[in-house]
Amino acid sequence: MGMAGVQENGHGEMGLSDFPLGSKNKYKRMDSDFTDDDDQYQLERRKKSTRKYVFGCAVFASLNNVLLGYDVGVMSGAILFIQQDLKITEVQQEVLVGVLSIISLIGSLAGGRTSDAIGRKWTMGFAAVIFQIGAAVMTIAPSFEILMVGRILAGVGIGFGVMIAPVYIAEISPTIARGSLTSFPEIFINLGILLGYVSNYAFSGLSAHISWRVMLAVGILPSVFIGVALFIIPESPRWLVLQNRVEEARLVLLKTNENDSEVEERLAEIQQAAGTADTDKPVWRELLSPSPALRRMLITGIGIQCFQQITGIDATVYYSPAIFKAAGIEDESKLLAATVAVGVSKTAFILIAIILIDKVGRKPLLYVSTIGMTTCLLVVGITLLLMKEGSISIALAILFVCGNVAFFSVGIGPVCWVLTSEIFPLRLRAQASGLGAVGNRMCSGLIAMSFLSVSRAITVGGTFLIFSVISALSVAFVYKHVPETKGKSLEQIELLFQDEYAFQGGEVQLGDVEHLVQK
Repeated sequence: MGMAGVQENGHGEMGLSDFPLGSKNKYKRMDSDFTDDDDQYQLERRKKSTRKYVFGCAVFASLNNVLLGYDVGVMSGAILFIQQDLKITEVQQEVLVGVLSIISLIGSLAGGRTSDAIGRKWTMGFAAVIFQIGAAVMTIAPSFEILMVGRILAGVGIGFGVMIAPVYIAEISPTIARGSLTSFPEIFINLGILLGYVSNYAFSGLSAHISWRVMLAVGILPSVFIGVALFIIPESPRWLVLQNRVEEARLVLLKTNENDSEVEERLAEIQQAAGTADTDKPVWRELLSPSPALRRMLITGIGIQCFQQITGIDATVYYSPAIFKAAGIEDESKLLAATVAVGVSKTAFILIAIILIDKVGRKPLLYVSTIGMTTCLLVVGITLLLMKEGSISIALAILFVCGNVAFFSVGIGPVCWVLTSEIFPLRLRAQASGLGAVGNRMCSGLIAMSFLSVSRAITVGGTFLIFSVISALSVAFVYKHVPETKGKSLEQIELLFQDEYAFQGGEVQLGDVEHLVQK
């Protein structure tokens, strides 16, 4: 029961601050109003609890991506000391830097099948264990050969991790926040890069023999937290449905969705998607001989992953000291300090993508990103080619390299992982996303392993002009091959690719999707 003027405070207790003294009917009973208020309060509590829970799951699932980011960032400085300590050649430097990305495609290829077999979250744990072993081997490596063994192991672990995190987050996230949450892995990559740069600067004062070993050893720490996370986060409800563990899937959905009706709606969609899959046809055979709709999905998913890397982002991060040296910076500590500015820019600007991706959509962010990157890469190339070394060329190089990574973080950096985790059918999602990750890591490795050689042949400025041309092509790719997926469930997105108009890049609203369902 309740009385007029008696209100609940923020803790569910009754207060008398607005009690209407002297008014008539001040003891009028309002049982129904009190009940409605209580229901609303419980609903708000559930919403807050659900959001915190899903946010926590996304954070824990993204920890593996810190490992990739840290490796990219720390290697840019560690390679200077490795060269001094182990006396490696320039070609060996390129191989050491690039081999992690090339080898990580093995983990990405195996990750899809592994996650289908043992589950999404345990695949993340497996990735962390492999990386820990590789990082430990690198830390104690007495020679280039042993260092390469550790690098290969770390690469396999990273391949597993970067492939599975976006898939897991997309599968547990509510539709309204899926874009923002699935961007978390990219945030953590950027955070890892920044930590790598800071580590370079912090340990650069140690001897050449010790400094790079400490830098690499620090990378083991994030994987320890992943082990704790495995006992906190749930399994993907979509994977549970594929295993016919429907009640467990319902329990997970109850924790990750804000109301019961939405839970049942999502569960029905997942069961329908799982039930319509051709379970007699092996996944890889389906991927190798795709239907027209699946072919469009593969073009979009693999294409956007490759464009993310062939525009030179990893080379920019790995070799930022070499780029700034070409602009005129000579002091080693100043070179490392300039790379910290790159890391800060890359990390800070991804917050814009997190805020906007579920508001303005994926495609507008991709346009802003790819056009901005094209401009920055062009200016860097012209600066390094035509201007003499000096304070102006240094300022322009730092400004537009930071601008390039900022535009990357605003769009194509996080959005490519969001797209590849949400466009594929449930039964194919893990392994198809793995193919996208393979394309990403292969392009990253090829760029990283060839950057120094190409730059020596055509200069650093010439290399950046090539990157700007490739970036311009990515704008056209986004226009032709990327549909908007904002505000649609994973099952509705699958239907978009059944319609050729949607694939051509037209803005398709939910009403259009409902029309497709009726067809």
